[in-house]
Amino acid sequence: MGTKQPVLGMILKGYPRISESFISNEILLLERHGIRIHIFSMRHPRESFTHKSVQQIRAKVDYLPERILPALPKLLFYNLIQAVKAPGTYLGALAIVFKRFVRTRKSATIKHLLQAGYLVRKLLPGSNVVHLHAHFAHSPTSVAMFASQLSGIDFSFTGHAKDIYTSHPIQLREKMTKARFMVTCTEFNRQHLKQILGNRHAAVYRIYHGIDLNLFSNEQSKRGPQEPYHLITVARLVPKKGLPTVYRSLQRLQRDGIEFEHTLIGDGEDRDKILQLIRDLALSASCEWVGTLTHEQVLAYYRRSDLFVLGCEQAANGDQDGIPNVFVESLAMGLPVVSTRLSAIPELIETGKTGLLVQPGDDKEMTSAMLRLLTDIDLRADVIASGKKRVTQLFNNRVLIRDLFQVYQREVPELKLKKQNGNSNIPSRANMN
Repeated sequence: MGTKQPVLGMILKGYPRISESFISNEILLLERHGIRIHIFSMRHPRESFTHKSVQQIRAKVDYLPERILPALPKLLFYNLIQAVKAPGTYLGALAIVFKRFVRTRKSATIKHLLQAGYLVRKLLPGSNVVHLHAHFAHSPTSVAMFASQLSGIDFSFTGHAKDIYTSHPIQLREKMTKARFMVTCTEFNRQHLKQILGNRHAAVYRIYHGIDLNLFSNEQSKRGPQEPYHLITVARLVPKKGLPTVYRSLQRLQRDGIEFEHTLIGDGEDRDKILQLIRDLALSASCEWVGTLTHEQVLAYYRRSDLFVLGCEQAANGDQDGIPNVFVESLAMGLPVVSTRLSAIPELIETGKTGLLVQPGDDKEMTSAMLRLLTDIDLRADVIASGKKRVTQLFNNRVLIRDLFQVYQREVPELKLKKQNGNSNIPSRANMN
């Protein structure tokens, strides 16, 4: 009777999530490369529907207690068992909780320890999990760190955007020094993390979020843009997306007599504010909000649009985008992008070559950029061709997943991953220099 295959435990904030298709795609592709995965989710799904790719994932899914008070008896029960079984390691975890609480005065760190104790004592036994990996550097990585402390199983994590830039630097450094390795999705992020590390050593890999180039393709010949222009924005409705700048720019177009139709896809905490802004700017006749859609539905909007526009900016709490996946999708579809010079966006959008970037918050400059890409046919053709080329070279998820597979192969020998043809070295896409 053979031994069970080693398992990678994946700790997620929520699963599945329609806005985090890059995580579900990663899980699916890692499974196809032979990695067996067990998902531990901190929250149940928020939407009643998912992308089709999620239905192909084979990983077992367990949910941690999301609300502490209703689940307190069972959380305390499993944590008490863990404390009795391994008092030294549990006291060490409590010491970390105390230091973090004194530092931030946030009770969430207590919740994360309780969830970790539940995970270790209730869910890990018999799972054959040999390594824990968390997506997002804030709460999922906190649970992973405590679970590692209690179980002796090493952990790693992937940092994305908000989780990096709104985390307490000392707390983040603590996680980085305890983790076996880290992955992040932009070079801008990687340099930021290295700066937080200072002179401490840790492996930080940069691997871009890729997309399925077979899914996001548009072989149909599109007409040249003409009024009414079709504009599109796909985004969570949160401050860092800079949607007020987009709508002030659209108001300028309207004042100049330019006919257009704008579609906003997505949802979020600022929904009511954004919809009220549309009314206040007298844009209701030209702008529609359609809510959250699946990939397949969004594709139809990409195909009939002339321009993608988003006004990314740094929010008051420090939150900012890395490279929004919707930019990669748009360029792959041959849809030009207008956005802002912020964070890692210039790693994909190079002004005048693969799109146009303006200063965050500058609606006048954004209006001019939109008009250029709608009316300058030669520039538009060059941008479309160069954008597709850059996405093909740097953001093919089937290539990038091989890079990530090799990171696991190198950093987590416990997974006993077999070498794959043509993948003996980690290429520059997985940069850690």
